[in-house]
Amino acid sequence: MVTPTPIQAKSIPVALDGNDILGSAQTGTGKTLAFGVPLVAHLLRNESGAGLILLPTRELAGQVMKSLQTLIGRSSIPVALLIGGEDMGKQIRKLRAWPRLIVGTSGRINDHLTRGTLKLDRTDFLVLDEVDRMLDMGFGVQLDAIARHLGRERQTLMFS
Repeated sequence: MVTPTPIQAKSIPVALDGNDILGSAQTGTGKTLAFGVPLVAHLLRNESGAGLILLPTRELAGQVMKSLQTLIGRSSIPVALLIGGEDMGKQIRKLRAWPRLIVGTSGRINDHLTRGTLKLDRTDFLVLDEVDRMLDMGFGVQLDAIARHLGRERQTLMFS
């Protein structure tokens, strides 16, 4: 990234200062970096910090995970992708390694919470990407259920 896009220029400094954000931008304008840069910076600064990114579809979750793995590079931040249609046993093994960054869909996240295979009480950075779409798809109840498992002190970034 040489020159930040408008959504990146407006949101990254605000998020790096620890503020919550509600941002809106068209697809393809760099929203992933707009939340990814502050999230990764937070995890690198705070060894006990943990992040959760919720997305409406498993395809989008996979794309975001791939972008973030590039951003994370060779750092030692363990990550897990939790989406439906993927092997539950493999996901549980990933969770046993205590990932500090989880990317997933609300349905699979709730499934793990119900099974007791996922704890979110130390999560202090939450990203809701395509939040308008998640609400349009009827995921509001699932998002509320997830929020009840999160730590009270957290930074929240919402993008649509």
